[in-house]
Amino acid sequence: MRGPHNIWRLVYTGATLERTGAMGAVLEAFDAPPGVRALARVLGWPFKWLGAKGDPNSPPIPRALTALGPAYIKFGQILSTRPDVVGVEVAQQLTVLQDRLPPFPRERAMRMIDAELDAPFDAVFSEFSEPVAAASIAQVHRARLADSGREVAVKVLRPDIMRAFRKDIDAFYLAAWMVETFSPSSRRLRPQDVIRHFEGVVMGELDLRLEAASASEFAANTASDAGFRVPQVHWGTTGRNMMTLDWAEGLAANDLAGIDAARHDRAALGERVLSLFLRHALRDGYFHADMHQGNLKIAENGDIIALDFGIMGQIDEYTRRVYAEILFGFIRRDYRRVAEVHFEAGYVPADRDIDEFARALRAVGEPIFGMDATRISMARLLAYLFDVTERFGMRTRTELILLQRTMVVVEGVSRSLYPQINIWEVARPVVEGYIKENIGPKALARDMRKTAMVLARFGPRLPQLAETALIRQADEPGYRAERRSTLRERAALVALGGGLVALGAMLAGALG
Repeated sequence: MRGPHNIWRLVYTGATLERTGAMGAVLEAFDAPPGVRALARVLGWPFKWLGAKGDPNSPPIPRALTALGPAYIKFGQILSTRPDVVGVEVAQQLTVLQDRLPPFPRERAMRMIDAELDAPFDAVFSEFSEPVAAASIAQVHRARLADSGREVAVKVLRPDIMRAFRKDIDAFYLAAWMVETFSPSSRRLRPQDVIRHFEGVVMGELDLRLEAASASEFAANTASDAGFRVPQVHWGTTGRNMMTLDWAEGLAANDLAGIDAARHDRAALGERVLSLFLRHALRDGYFHADMHQGNLKIAENGDIIALDFGIMGQIDEYTRRVYAEILFGFIRRDYRRVAEVHFEAGYVPADRDIDEFARALRAVGEPIFGMDATRISMARLLAYLFDVTERFGMRTRTELILLQRTMVVVEGVSRSLYPQINIWEVARPVVEGYIKENIGPKALARDMRKTAMVLARFGPRLPQLAETALIRQADEPGYRAERRSTLRERAALVALGGGLVALGAMLAGALG
């Protein structure tokens, strides 16, 4: 489907970018070469009158993407997590992209639910409201379960949304191919890989069972976090095209007047939003990656309630330890240690000068520490840090870029609630607590226990593995007596493995 018939969609896209004034900003953000600029103008300027006007009160790029429809809105949201591709300025513009579209009729949603659950609608829900929110992929209804009387939120996918997205994604692939063809220098940005990433994210969001699984996992991870809640998933009324969660009653996080009227402590809320995010990222390695005001509510008792789990971030345990050490090094202003961590992790090529790198890191950190509390920004620090590491040859790490983008959003929420927040004072106990538990003797013992448990599972097979290795070695062509030393070394390694199993059993008993 990625053929010439998609050219009309690209012409319409170019015309809309021209008409809304977004074309120049997009070309500038990508530092487009003359050939691409000329191609874009050919696709846009002569047909400008065919393009959509959009909302003149919106900035040009969000205005154009909103006018172009659901796939473009979602594409813009995902690109906001990739400042390495679109640049920091455009990424920040895209974070305020409003994902709001006119709702589809309530009756259509009810028919879709009938088909999804293969049960009479009235047997499932005793109440079902008009849409209370409508976005590019789905809309939400307030409802009540017939069997329990429990109030719930029902998220329903837009009709034919899969077909609509497929059509636009095909056009995106054609556009990426044209950019790579006419501008070889743009291949460093890997346009087609960006579209593949977008396609993977969207296809996941178009199966609401996956979002429900994310909500369930997030709820399990955060169950013991005081002052934080995730609505419970109702799996019996959740499927590919619909998802049911407990209804979350509360004030929107940007309703500052309402929060003040309810006598909530805004300073405490601002600090809690930030510390919770850091705890989820470091402790769990699984965090809400779209934590803006629209996805947060303040309950009557002051709890923070998270909503919308379509975009989640994940960081493996090793990367979390590296990230924590980097943050802790900056908090302590130990730039040499921050540099060493980068080299130890292999983030910076070993042939670079570690002292020069440490000085570059000092140039990043010291100006920030010289600011007053209201201007200190961890998000700014991470942005500067990525600039420096890129100059020293560090490859882009997508999971850290998503973390940095979310940090920008979370800091914005925290500062809107409490403008005087000191980011470092809030972050320090979270980072120190993580390091105490995960870097040091206690963490080493825990790691050895895990390693020993893995080895122990192979314990019964060690004799067979040793015999197979020895026989294979002996049967190799050109086998000579002088190579028996290699066999002895391998046998010694097998014996060492057995010793580790025994050590693991002792550790498991001591630490269990």
